[in-house]
Amino acid sequence: MDGTSVNKPSFEMMRAAMVDSQLRTVGVNDARVVDAIAAVPRERFAARGREMLAYVDEDHAIAPGRYMTQPMMFGRLLNAARIQPNERVLLVAAGNGYGAAVIARLAAEVVAVEEHPELAARARETLASMGVANVAVVDGPLTGGASDGAPYDVVFIDGAVEQVTQALIDQLRDGGRLVAVMVDAAGVQRATIGVRAGSGFGTTEFSEAATVRLPGFERPKAFRF
Repeated sequence: MDGTSVNKPSFEMMRAAMVDSQLRTVGVNDARVVDAIAAVPRERFAARGREMLAYVDEDHAIAPGRYMTQPMMFGRLLNAARIQPNERVLLVAAGNGYGAAVIARLAAEVVAVEEHPELAARARETLASMGVANVAVVDGPLTGGASDGAPYDVVFIDGAVEQVTQALIDQLRDGGRLVAVMVDAAGVQRATIGVRAGSGFGTTEFSEAATVRLPGFERPKAFRF
């Protein structure tokens, strides 16, 4: 059985179960975040033929080397970001558009950068079909962000990275926030929030994490004799 044979109420039940069992149980308690995730049909963004798996709490493959972040981790990052209705958000790794659809319900404007042409095209198509009007999907390297729209109040990196590029930090406004899953030298992942203060940028880890790494954010290898 594929996702096309499941009726809409069944997907709505799965979405409600996801909110109750995967989000509320790990401290995703911002009512606006919960409502936004509960309102977006995640199955519309799953890989074709895998719609029934959209609400399973795991990273879902959407292209070679690219994944849709598991609901629990995505929700925890959004909860920490505290996106306000008047804010502009840079989403790094638009993927298939799911994250942009959710964040669009929280922010005034979303600029979503994606380097995979087919993913970017599908994101635009799906968001347009859903009537999401406050998202612009921009083609380009994930590490470079979207400088034409800077500065942003929030930079949301949808995936795990070993380092945050200076280009992304530079696109934050003074006092702006960046959320991501950071990977340390030992390979341990931690959900992290950073704040720009003038020319400085400081980070705070707020929970353990586990998600798929994004390409291009690898830490330079140390030279060895």
